[in-house]
Amino acid sequence: MNRRNIFLGAALALSGALAFAQAAPALDGPLRIVSGYAPGGSTDRVARIVADKLQAKLGVPVVVENKTGAGGRLAAQQVKNTPANQNVLMVGNPAVMVVAPLVFKDAGYDPQRDFVPVSHVNDYDFGLAVATAVPVKELSHLIAWMRANPEKSNFGVPATGSLPHFFALMTGEKAGVKAEVVGYRGSGPLITDLIGGQVPVAFDTFETLLPQHEGGKLRILAIGGEKRSPYAPQIPTLKEQGLNLVGTGWNALFAPASMPKEKVDLLSKAIHEVMRDPDTVKKFNDAKMTPVAATQAQTRAMLDAYRKQWAPVVQQSGYTP
Repeated sequence: MNRRNIFLGAALALSGALAFAQAAPALDGPLRIVSGYAPGGSTDRVARIVADKLQAKLGVPVVVENKTGAGGRLAAQQVKNTPANQNVLMVGNPAVMVVAPLVFKDAGYDPQRDFVPVSHVNDYDFGLAVATAVPVKELSHLIAWMRANPEKSNFGVPATGSLPHFFALMTGEKAGVKAEVVGYRGSGPLITDLIGGQVPVAFDTFETLLPQHEGGKLRILAIGGEKRSPYAPQIPTLKEQGLNLVGTGWNALFAPASMPKEKVDLLSKAIHEVMRDPDTVKKFNDAKMTPVAATQAQTRAMLDAYRKQWAPVVQQSGYTP
């Protein structure tokens, strides 16, 4: 065999190996993404957008599993106890990864010990909405109405002990109104009661409230972000209306601490690339959500800052389940 054929054979072998490496699954089996909330909600939508894109990128089945109950804590407990040879991630949010361990004597997991942050995937703002039967169209008018009607003044939130719960407490304190906080079993029942007038005021994620606001079934009076939403720029922030408050949340993907580091790194890189994909960005924007493409280091920094911001608020509230 002459040298030319040797080099040609080596080149063909190398190109074949590279093609195989590119086609081979990046993981050694299917991947589950666990959501602690019911199908159809914002957390579930996040999980499904990411799962669809990851499946195409990794070349392995990626399925979303809804493990509902206990405000997302059951999902965290399940993922925490996943054997190291299984591929699983959890969509975590402030309620599960910040609030629950502060208010429950035994949440069944420790967010910083039992989980590894993989990637921060989106941010969201909270919104304050009123039933159409409440005769107000501005925050100042709502505060005056609540002071004049204390027997009717309740704040509805999607779950007791959730971040909207504490945001409602802070808003009431800053506004100088006394209102009972009523926890629901999710956003669906809360929105139903708000539309029906069974609860006059509600706090929930802005994207959850927005479709009903646009349909004229409720009124969003304020958004909790630092600035107005690009999806509804006519709605002012709380700060613009005199309440120095900011209420925002996030979703991030977490792996159980048992997952080998090389898998965590692989998934983090893949998700970071997925979140930079224009089609992924469009899907999040279409759902009125703000996508984020973050590295592991950036995700850890975000979590640390968020815990420092909200831990004192939760602890000083005196809330007990």
